Amino acid sequence: MKTEVMLRAEAQCPSHSRSDIAIRDLEFSIDEPLERGGTNAGPTPTDTALAALIGCTNVIGHKCADSLGIDIGHLEISAKCTFDRRGVTLEEEIDIPFRKIELSVTSHGGATQEDLERVAAEVKKFCPLSKLFTAAGTEIEEIWQPAR
Repeated sequence: MKTEVMLRAEAQCPSHSRSDIAIRDLEFSIDEPLERGGTNAGPTPTDTALAALIGCTNVIGHKCADSLGIDIGHLEISAKCTFDRRGVTLEEEIDIPFRKIELSVTSHGGATQEDLERVAAEVKKFCPLSKLFTAAGTEIEEIWQPAR
């Protein structure tokens, strides 16, 4: 198995706010909302980063659960982020724009609360997006719980 791969993305940027991205055989847009001069063709760059954390938590969560023999079933994940906009508005340079992310993960499998805490600990060790945010100084509060 390869231990290092090259990730690639290409973009055409037809306006100041819109980037039409191509990755593998997929195409999507990143854009700003109408009120910020965009065309609302897709999520903002910062929204995309938050969505990437959700996607990564799902993928790595299932890999970790499988390696631990824990049934997490399908997950529902929500994220709330305290974001300091002073940097993107050019008011001042901000060291930690994503101040805090609250990640709520609900498991629809047979996992107990203790099982989910074990999975969550492994996800913290292996999720590249979680590590990226944490290394940048973002506080991530994760709550894993079984569905009620």
